[in-house]
Amino acid sequence: MKAEAENGEYFAMNIENRLFNAVAFDMDGLMFNTEDVYWKAADVLLGRRGCSYTEELCNDIMGRPPQYCFQRMIEYYGLSDDWRDLKAESEEIFIALLKEGYSAMPGLFELLDRLEAARIPKAICTSSSRKIMEAILEKDRLLSRFAFTITSEDIVRGKPDPEIYLKAANRFDLPPNRLLVLEDSVAGCRSAIRAGAACFIILADHNKHLSFPDATQILNSLGDLKIMENLTLRKDL
Repeated sequence: MKAEAENGEYFAMNIENRLFNAVAFDMDGLMFNTEDVYWKAADVLLGRRGCSYTEELCNDIMGRPPQYCFQRMIEYYGLSDDWRDLKAESEEIFIALLKEGYSAMPGLFELLDRLEAARIPKAICTSSSRKIMEAILEKDRLLSRFAFTITSEDIVRGKPDPEIYLKAANRFDLPPNRLLVLEDSVAGCRSAIRAGAACFIILADHNKHLSFPDATQILNSLGDLKIMENLTLRKDL
């Protein structure tokens, strides 16, 4: 694994035999298959403006905070909209599309049960807004199962900046190198690594074509027992 020094350079970090004391989950595409819903929402939003969403743009903005996503969309298509207006319109479309159904990613509930049985604390760190996060989590009433949540509205600099995972480590009262991050995006992986945390990438249809050279491990499911094998109850640090 690599972490980012103050001057922006990367330095190698040995993670062998290291056990982590808390888990930070990304949400979209990691916990739920909502990347498909985001694609539909973006296609509807852009269709109203005579445009079509592309895989190139999707890969660029995956895991990024709303301001970056919508400003990039404006640049990409030469739109005249303000990013805040696009965000508000997109959220309305997205929440309406959620009613058509979406599902948890394989292994999610089994992992949550295992973490709770082992008394390992967990949090959600998402680039989505709080409104979107609560709409997604409400279906399975998962919000109460997490120690805390951090959304795009709680940070100044979104992923791939390390702020969100540095803030999570601080909320857990842990040094970042004792935090295990579960992610599915390149931006999210870079954010975790730059914070000094470990990052396990979970592959799925929407990200299996991407490259994650900095990931600590790459797994095929949240149900992979390697996640639990790297966790332990907190002891004096």
